[in-house]
Amino acid sequence: MRREEKRIDSHDVDMVAFQSDINVQNRNAVIAIDTAMQANYKKMKAALLPHLDPVIVVNNDDWGGTYTFIHQGVRETVRPISVVFELAKSVSHIPLGIYTIIAPYLKKPEVTAWIPELQAFRAVLAKAQENIDDTDLPHKAKSASLRILGNALRFIDMSIADGWFSMESYERFAARIHDDITVNMLVAGQAQYDGVSALLNRWKSQTGEQGWEKLYVVVLSMWTTMVDNQNTIIIREFMDKKRVDTHLIDISTAQTPDDPVAVALDNLARIVMDNIAAEMIFPTDSVLADSLKGTQDLLSNVIGNILVCPHARQANSR
Repeated sequence: MRREEKRIDSHDVDMVAFQSDINVQNRNAVIAIDTAMQANYKKMKAALLPHLDPVIVVNNDDWGGTYTFIHQGVRETVRPISVVFELAKSVSHIPLGIYTIIAPYLKKPEVTAWIPELQAFRAVLAKAQENIDDTDLPHKAKSASLRILGNALRFIDMSIADGWFSMESYERFAARIHDDITVNMLVAGQAQYDGVSALLNRWKSQTGEQGWEKLYVVVLSMWTTMVDNQNTIIIREFMDKKRVDTHLIDISTAQTPDDPVAVALDNLARIVMDNIAAEMIFPTDSVLADSLKGTQDLLSNVIGNILVCPHARQANSR
């Protein structure tokens, strides 16, 4: 039997398309509310920025931290930490440098493709060993660094000569230099504290006690070093104790931004605006107010309740 084909009238198609256009227009009319709000939010944020004073922005970088001070319309950017920090850190990264070369081959003992890479790294270490006495490292750090370098070169030479290595041989090498790395860490930490504390005291003298009480600090760090990064720990001790919880802000980044100061100020303005808006928008709901002015998403509590009570999902979707 021949199947009856349903005829689609062109008028029906036109009506469906017309109705679809109407639906899109209706949706866009409602979504325009948020678009307008975002535009006004951006203008308000730009207007607020000049009033955030004084501000310190810290980019937690390879130099131990680049500091920018914004006060009364003037910016000063400083790397306050001596080169001792970089030197001690560089030598202390030797075991990590070796690990990154050999780790991919730990389960492939028959493969020797790691040898050229390890030889190239050895040349870098040998050059450093020749020059370390003429650096700014203090005596105890030079001694520790020379022991680290000597042990690393021996591990590399033995591994290349034998044509193999193992996790056990690497761990023995790492254990031998543990105490020397600790020495370098102490030296680097002292260099960082001395440099940062001197800078903060100088800036504090510029603002005076009353100005310093209003200080905002934004610290930008890679996610892996965001919690209790060394700059935040030092700065906390110099800030007004009553405001440190609200005025010292850590922000994680996937990578170092091209303009750390712009990123920091943008986030700071958002945080200050939302803190003020939260109390006014939700005067009778402290939970929602805390969500708006904190690190939670505004819908976080709602989503949590939905997950706890599956039956609510169906009711809410009707």
